[in-house]
Amino acid sequence: MQLNREQLLAAYRMMRTIREFEDRVHVEFSAGDIPGFVHLYAGEEASAVGVCMNLDHRDKIASTHRGHGHCIAKGVDVEGMMAEIFGRGSGTCGGKGGSMHIADLEKGMMGANGIVGGGPPLICGAALTAKTLKTGGVAVAFIGDGASNQGTTMESYNLAKAWMLPAIFVVEDNGYAESTSSSWSVSGSQLGRAAGFGIPAVQVDGLDFFAIHEAAREAVERARDGGGPSLIHAKLNRYHGHFEGDAQTYRGNGEIERLRAEHDPLTHFRKRVTEAGLLEGGQLDAIDAAAKSEIDAAVAKAKSAAMPPLAELLTDVYVRY
Repeated sequence: MQLNREQLLAAYRMMRTIREFEDRVHVEFSAGDIPGFVHLYAGEEASAVGVCMNLDHRDKIASTHRGHGHCIAKGVDVEGMMAEIFGRGSGTCGGKGGSMHIADLEKGMMGANGIVGGGPPLICGAALTAKTLKTGGVAVAFIGDGASNQGTTMESYNLAKAWMLPAIFVVEDNGYAESTSSSWSVSGSQLGRAAGFGIPAVQVDGLDFFAIHEAAREAVERARDGGGPSLIHAKLNRYHGHFEGDAQTYRGNGEIERLRAEHDPLTHFRKRVTEAGLLEGGQLDAIDAAAKSEIDAAVAKAKSAAMPPLAELLTDVYVRY
């Protein structure tokens, strides 16, 4: 499906915003200004944006511990996210969730999740709700190659297919489950696993926004039309460690530098659209500058915001129905 200029600009804007957000969080965490753990998504932007550009207000997503990119792609407020990561009361979750637990149910973002394989069961519930209420909505679980080995994920594949749920499983295979190579730890293939449950599946180049967008479009259409679940296996790369502070001794010499130089989804996107005459370099440069300014402002606002009041320490622990 051909995207128009406005859609292409929106796609690049989201990817650049994610990159600026993550690179700045890397700097701020290194300076000691951010509490807790941080897992960065830089290098994987095409996956989140390619998938979420096919979604709307009816749809839900569940993320991983590496969830900033998914949040931004689903429309979560950048200032609220940054405040949340800094642990401020103005954060998306009141400063209580931090990096690994950002959620915004109004945007359909069911939450980043520190539990490996925690997202697939959640989206089965969201997909069942959509099917039961006939909303036309779909639910998407972003998981890593490590989560693909979890029993919760396999059970979710089975449930989604058995009940023909409008569910999509996006396996973002960045090559490492923490520090273990997926080529060593994942037996068979992601597509073979999906086939075992009768789930349509496709493997795509996670560097290529257009390939991911098209695969997601087909999966979303299938789900909305009652065709049940799908799986997308995106082969991509992360530029930072598993977590901030990871020495990455498991990676080869020059591996990260090579990935940044040769496998950058933003560079790939820019080359495609400018060579095809779809967008001009100046338009993309303007987005780069605007994204940097937006993140600068978000950081400044977060640093000046107040901490959550002590009176709210024990609120939001349980949900009452």
